[in-house]
Amino acid sequence: MNQDILKRAGEIIEKNTGEGTYCVLAQIDMDGYPTVSTITASKADGINWITFCTGLGAPKTNRIDKCNRASVCFNSDDYNITLVGEIEVLTDPEIKREMWYDGLLNHFSGPEDPSYCVLRFKSKRYNLLVDWKEAKGEL
Repeated sequence: MNQDILKRAGEIIEKNTGEGTYCVLAQIDMDGYPTVSTITASKADGINWITFCTGLGAPKTNRIDKCNRASVCFNSDDYNITLVGEIEVLTDPEIKREMWYDGLLNHFSGPEDPSYCVLRFKSKRYNLLVDWKEAKGEL
């Protein structure tokens, strides 16, 4: 049964990536307190990893430099998908091009913009409520 819930959660996450979608990213701030941001996930591989796009030197990247632990939550009236893991900053040009979507033109000149970077979150644990079924565990 857990495998069905994990698969369904992954499908929900993948459907909620790209322009016009949002989730919540929780990090630890520079003073050691939790902080959350609404952010668009650019791509995902089920519940295994999720990428986000932001600017180098932005608060999110500075927080990662201090503490790479993070949590991501996708929720609606029908589900609550909470993942806990680690996040890293990526500047590889190929990855930047792969994760790019047109909504980023409001913030960056293009995927080659030197201030644009990708955040990759890798899940270590999950707490899921999907189709009114619960699952909790580690990857």
